Amino acid sequence: MQHEYYKEYYDLERSHWWFVARERIITNYIKKLISTGKLKANPKILNVGCGPGRSSEYLSDFGKVVSIEYDKFCCEFASEKTGLEIIHGSITELPFEDKMFDLVCAFDVIEHVEDHQKAVHEMKRVAVDDGVLLITVPAFMDLWSHHDVINHHFRRYKMKQIDGLFQNGEKGRNLYYTYFNSFLFPPVYFFRKLSNMMGSGKKRKGSGSDFEAFNPGLINRILFKIMASESTFVNGGIRFPFGVSILYCWKKEI
Repeated sequence: MQHEYYKEYYDLERSHWWFVARERIITNYIKKLISTGKLKANPKILNVGCGPGRSSEYLSDFGKVVSIEYDKFCCEFASEKTGLEIIHGSITELPFEDKMFDLVCAFDVIEHVEDHQKAVHEMKRVAVDDGVLLITVPAFMDLWSHHDVINHHFRRYKMKQIDGLFQNGEKGRNLYYTYFNSFLFPPVYFFRKLSNMMGSGKKRKGSGSDFEAFNPGLINRILFKIMASESTFVNGGIRFPFGVSILYCWKKEI
């Protein structure tokens, strides 16, 4: 991602309907993990690929957060803007000893990593026994568009691919998995297909991603409410059969 995009994403993470709704879904699910005893209270958290820093800010409501980001410019930019201490490092070579963190998070990160199996292995390595891994990734290659290209994605996923990554190797089990941003899947699918046919993504200014046409008005609030409403279903244990993204939670076992 080019440097100027991080400056755009700093604001988008805090106001765009997709980011704010994803935050609602993630934070409510973590609250459930703690309330049901699947994750200890006040956990030590590793946030991998923290980007402009908003995810580390909301994760700090649950416990002590250690943040790591691959892009050096983003580390410096996010640290200056948020006051967070952010480590420059890679998910495929995490600079931590084994079994250090109760919760290891990577929100829309591993699609940026060519060796995603190694990335997952590293996340497992630094998790304590009985620790929890929580990730989100974009779903379905049919939704591939200029948005993925400009964000340097290697792939989008189906659920069986994510499950295969996590069930390979270390002992553990998935606690929960689901597609999400499901209610808005039809219009997103239509928009992506139309954009691909017209080549409109390449003509955009700024980031060129789907987030570029952001307007912080009524439509933004409506879309937020639609997507955020899925949090109730997620916390109720319901799994959506399709969606624009995937939420996957895995527990490390001895």
